[in-house]
Amino acid sequence: MEEVYEKALKLHKEYNGKIEIGLKKDFNEDELKLVYTPGVAQPCKEIVNDKKNIYKYTMKSNTIAVITDGSAVLGLGDIGPEAALPVMEGKCALFKKFGDVNAFPICLNAHEVDEIVNIIKKISVGLGGINLEDISAPRCFEIEEKLKRELNIPIFHDDQHGTAIVVLAFLINALRLTKQEKSNLKIVVNGAGAAGIAIVQLLFEYGFKNIVVCDSKGTINSKRNDLNKYKQKLLSYTNKEDIHGNLKDAIKKADIFIGVSKGNIVTKEMVESMNANPIILAMANPIPEIFPEEAKKAGAYIVGTGRSDFDNQINNVLVFPALFSAILELGITNIDDSIKIKAAEAISSIISDEELSTKYLLPNAFDKRIRETILKKL
Repeated sequence: MEEVYEKALKLHKEYNGKIEIGLKKDFNEDELKLVYTPGVAQPCKEIVNDKKNIYKYTMKSNTIAVITDGSAVLGLGDIGPEAALPVMEGKCALFKKFGDVNAFPICLNAHEVDEIVNIIKKISVGLGGINLEDISAPRCFEIEEKLKRELNIPIFHDDQHGTAIVVLAFLINALRLTKQEKSNLKIVVNGAGAAGIAIVQLLFEYGFKNIVVCDSKGTINSKRNDLNKYKQKLLSYTNKEDIHGNLKDAIKKADIFIGVSKGNIVTKEMVESMNANPIILAMANPIPEIFPEEAKKAGAYIVGTGRSDFDNQINNVLVFPALFSAILELGITNIDDSIKIKAAEAISSIISDEELSTKYLLPNAFDKRIRETILKKL
């Protein structure tokens, strides 16, 4: 790991970051009058006549902003907007590499919900979409909700919805292997932040009806008086048996465990207490909730993590570049649950019945079929 860190530091220093602005078309001396004055006045007039023409004559049609306040960066936490910039640059690089979407990193020295919303609204004129990134919960929910109401461009919080989509894609293919009915399975989700809540909402919408959610204080249950409004909403459709206690209590007789929390909190004994051949998604990074080898020794049938050095990496890069590319092309302005489910189904469908195995449930991020498959599904 130390070698990776050293190489990463060298790369960032050598290139002063990872992205730059380029020309879509080079131009000669004669063409200067077309790209700038006097020729540029004509597309301006067309936009004055009809503001929708901004999509026809400018970069807005395929350009988004990746926006953060630096309050919940990767596994680093609240490191501030300056230190978040390398991550935002990296995200923009992934948008371009895997979706051919132009993306700008914007790091805000602002933390109040209304202030962030107002800034984004004011700079949104030239943007075709907004990808919110690494903003702490519950503010991220409020920011997304307000922007969706007040802007007519797609708003996507990847930490929530990208994670939820790729988890659903993974489970769709896991159930293709196990031949189980989704409505009969018990799922335990550990972590009730942005990712955890979005995962639960999407899985429930898809048809998984028996879900128990745990946070750092135990199960989200009827006796808790410390639940924010988002956790209260979760309680309205999860934990139907009203299980009290901690993760150890919740995981008993579960079929699926989904971790978006912290490392080494699931023991071998916990996995053994689950139903036969359980499915484990241990996505804490860099240390998963339980390592794959230990989980398999305890009887796990399928194990996925967030790491690239184990089988079944559950990685958002499978989702956000291709999905944004597709919705921009199609002119979709609202990424609702039906869009997310179609994206998950598209990603899962790339793996054929012949290819599908306990070690191969999701395509590789470099698989060029992802974007076109999502585009056709939408």
